[in-house]
Order: sequence, then C-alpha cells, then structure tokens
Amino acid sequence: MGKVNVGCLAAVCAALLGMGVAATAGAAEDATLRITLGPGQVATARVDAQGSLAVVLPSGRQQRLEGVADADGDARLGALDVDFDGRPELVARAAVGQVNEAVAVYRFDPAQARFVPLAPPDSPHAQCGGLMGLDVDAAHRTLSSSCRSGPMWYVDQYRYHDGRLYLYRAERLLMLGDALEATIFVKQTADSGPMAVWTTFDPAGKVLDTAIGDGLVAPDHGHGLLALSGQVVPARVPLHARPGDTATRRYLVRDDRVELLDEQDGWVKVRYANPSRGDILGWVDANP
Repeated sequence: MGKVNVGCLAAVCAALLGMGVAATAGAAEDATLRITLGPGQVATARVDAQGSLAVVLPSGRQQRLEGVADADGDARLGALDVDFDGRPELVARAAVGQVNEAVAVYRFDPAQARFVPLAPPDSPHAQCGGLMGLDVDAAHRTLSSSCRSGPMWYVDQYRYHDGRLYLYRAERLLMLGDALEATIFVKQTADSGPMAVWTTFDPAGKVLDTAIGDGLVAPDHGHGLLALSGQVVPARVPLHARPGDTATRRYLVRDDRVELLDEQDGWVKVRYANPSRGDILGWVDANP
C-alpha cells in the first residue's frame, strides 16, 4: 500500500481503517502510517532519511528500523497480516532497479514490546534472496516473493510451520535448449515462458514433489504441481532407472507422450502412462 492522499476515496479509507490502519498525508518525506496492533495498542511509523523508519511504539518509546529505499531514498508504507494471526505487520516497499521491489516486513513482538524483522530462511533453492515483490495469499496462507534476474522472473513461495517460515515452493530454470526438443518435443506458444523445474518442500526441506512447467507461471497454491507433457521424437529412447545409467531394458518409442517431472545434469525424469501397466517413471538422456 502506497502513501495515501488527503483526497483519497472514502471506500479506500474505510478499507484501511477496517485493517486497523490509518494513513495521514503530507509532504512525500513526511508520510506516516498509524497501525492498531491490538486493543489499546497503536504504533506510528514514518519514512525517514534513506528509507529508514522512525517508529513510535505503543509504549511511547521510539524505535529505528532499517527499512528499504528507492533511488530517491524513499519508501512506501503499508500494513498486511503477513503471518496470518489476525494482526497487521508493518510493511515497507521500495522500487529497486527498473522492475524489482524490495520489501521489509516487521512483526510486533508483545514480549519485547517492539517490532522485529521478518526474514525468510536461507535456502540454496530460493532465487530472490528476500521477500521481494511480496504477495500475501490469505486463503492458502502462502507468501510469494517475486523478482527478475536478466530475462527471467522467479517466484519463491513460503509457508508457516510452528510459527516459522519455510520455503514451500521454488523454481530452477531449465537449461537444455534444443537438446531437449530433439528428444522430447513440448509444444509451446508465443506466450509460453522458459521451462523451469518447480519443487515443493516440506518444513524440514525434504523434496515432496517436482515438475517441469512454465517458469513464468507460478503453480496454483491450492493444488499439486502440474507437469508439461511432450512427445518422444526419436524412433527409440532408452528409459533409465537413474540419471547417468548406461544400461537399460526399457525404451520409449516415437510419439509416446510423457510428462516432464525433473532434470539433473541434462537427464530428464519422465512419467509414461502405459495403457496396461500404469505409470512408468524413468530418466532419459537429453544431453547434446
């Protein structure tokens, strides 16, 4: 939520008040945000120099928060229930570069009587390195962090377990190019994005599911991963039990339709629905 003008629409102001948030307007460098954290608990935040936040706590004491800042040293303040506990968190947003948005989230800790930063856990699978472009899906209790690196948009999705954030879903760009097309042809349109491996994790970081899908279309929070499908191109393709295997008695044949599930070092995991034997899983070598 950005800074609000004195002449904002009544409906917008009512919505803000309904969230426990009231915004007052003034000069761009003097915008403030008033947040009701609970019965009789009100805090006020103001964007200060270089995006830092000057906060007056419910106790009347002051707190300084690091915040985020755009090229002009400014930021936009808002309030969202980021941890789904019915109380709003303080959120600061600022444009960085041409397309990305840095986001800082602060939760009010009643025990400490102050705001503490909310940061996603470190993970080698996350692409954005923070809560970039934060989107909150209350219906599925999921946070999405989105960022652009080069020509590619990435999305990291987080959920809570026992009050702590964990990486729920992430993507990894597929770097096979024409090598995959020569083995398994996947029909794409002008609107299709680069293919990526989407992975779902449990709170301990264990992989629950993988699927190769459109890297620009985040999976639906409320459903499992959906894999792209394609057709086998060569007359016969060996189907191995593991990536890197050199021998197998299983084969796919031209025009067999398979779902693409994962990739490791140029090997692609596929699922083939055999009419008589059911689903068959295996790995095909898509290296050039």
